[in-house]
Parts: sequence; C-alpha cells; structure tokens
Amino acid sequence: MNFSDYSKLKVVALAGGVGGARMANGLAQILDSEHLSIIVNTGDDFEFWGLSISPDLDTVIYTLAGISNSETGWGLQDEGQRCLEQMRLLGHPDWFGLGDRDLAIHLSRTLWLREGIRLTEVTKKISSSLGVKHSILPMCDEPYRTIAITNSGEIDFQTYFVKEKWQPELIGLRWEDAANAKMTSQVKQVLTEADLIIICPSNPFVSIDPILNLPGILDLVRNKTVVGISPIIGGKAVKGPAAKMFQELLGKEASATNVAAYYQKKSLLNGFVIDTQDQNLKAEISAMGIEVFVTNTMLMDPLLQKEVAARLMDFASHLV
Repeated sequence: MNFSDYSKLKVVALAGGVGGARMANGLAQILDSEHLSIIVNTGDDFEFWGLSISPDLDTVIYTLAGISNSETGWGLQDEGQRCLEQMRLLGHPDWFGLGDRDLAIHLSRTLWLREGIRLTEVTKKISSSLGVKHSILPMCDEPYRTIAITNSGEIDFQTYFVKEKWQPELIGLRWEDAANAKMTSQVKQVLTEADLIIICPSNPFVSIDPILNLPGILDLVRNKTVVGISPIIGGKAVKGPAAKMFQELLGKEASATNVAAYYQKKSLLNGFVIDTQDQNLKAEISAMGIEVFVTNTMLMDPLLQKEVAARLMDFASHLV
C-alpha cells in the first residue's frame, strides 16, 4: 500500500546524537505531533556532579525547541559557563561542559527522578516546558548504560566520548544493567502503531544498537517498513566516532555500504538514503535487497533539515 500523502503516516524515528536530533527536527517540521514520535537512546546517560544527565534526550529536545547551539549541535545557544568556572575553582571535574541554563534541566531531572517520577514523564515535562509538541520518548526508564571496552580498560561512554575525546582504541561495547531494562509501554505502543520506522543518521553502534538491543524492540521494528539514513558520507562521519568504530569494532572501512550491511544483518532495511557523494555505491547497496535513494543529506541548518526530511518521506512513503 503506497501513501500519496506522507502526512497521514504514523512515523517513529530512532535517534541519538546530533545527526539524529537534526533529522528528527526535519521530520518534526513536516509531520505533526499525532504522526511523529521520536525514540531516543539513553545509553549515554550518566551522573556528573551528582546530577542525572541524559545527553541524547537533551540534544533532541533542545534541537526541536530551536534553542540548541547551532555550531556544536549540542548544548544551548548563547550559554554561559559561570557555574562551570566556579566548580572548576572549587576543584571539581570540568571535562563535561554543563552550561548555566543547561543546569536547570539537569537539576529538574534529578529532583523529579528522586521523587520517583519515571524518566518518560520527566522527559515529557521538560520538553513540554520548552515548547516541544512532539513525543520524545526515552527507550527505557531504567538505567541502561553503554560501557566502552578500550585497550586501557572499561569506561562509561561519556568518559570515552567527551573526556577521552574517543581516542582510546575501542575493543568492544557492553551495556550495564541490561538485564533489568525494558522498553516502556509508550515505546511499545508507538512502534506497534507505526506505519514507518526511520533510523536517523546516528551512530549505529552507540545510538541505534542500544535501542534495538532492548528485548522486543527489534522484532517490532522488523515487522514494519524501515528506512535508514547513512551517517557516513564520503567515507567519513559527519560528527563523532562512527567511522573509527567501523574500523575498530568490525575491521571494515567506514562507508554507506557498510552501514547498510550492518543493519541488513539484522534484516531491518526496506529502504536506505545515501548522500550524493556516495551515489557510486547505490548498486552494491541495492544488491542487498534494499531500495536506495540518493540525495543531499547534509543537515546543517533547520531549512536543510526540513528539505531532507521531505525528500526522505516522499521516498519512504512509496515503500509502505
């Protein structure tokens, strides 16, 4: 069944990181809140200065609210760092740059979680307060933390990603408390009702895998039409360590082809979107049984995000 009007589709986006947030923002500009839900990776969540930090959730919220730092893609625009400077003076760690207004979000989250409010509800309170109408759903309410196994030992993901600037050699990944984590009822509902799943151009290993690895999610996603967008353009990651991870974890070069192959090993993809720089890879990706769409996929500003999302949805709607 093909939809001539993609605005009627129930769409779920799987997202993490800056690329995921930007793609989600593009989709949010063309799909109303009744037709788009965003499931976000919480494997990056950790504590800093005793506060509960949810980096990917906040990046998605800030981006959809139109208040994110447009240069970095994370944090708030025109943010102050007076608290960070004072904490540094007092001898506290300063490697994770919490801004002054950003702190209000982390303080609120920490207080609400301590009151026993679920992360799903906390996220709704924060996003609604910032004017976001679309459902931004943490993949689970329980702790489910990504641990980087490096050549110098195990460290939590934010230590690897921010403090160590993803320089240690990555040997593997594991998820702490995985046995106790489960998808929320809200995640189950939107996946069950979805016509289309979009895998945003996020890191496959540390943004998308944590979501898919939760019990039951992969089976729900496989039963839907799934379209992914490559986070690798011209053999490089637009942001972050995805390209390096392909080499270190899989022994393969970073390419749109290898992203598609990685997802297709899980029997996931009906369609895949690659950048015009990689149009020479279309045939080999198509040979995996995947419909391939070639377009500009750079998401540097909200207008580009909207344009890419519209082209993506026009392509994807014909696969449903």
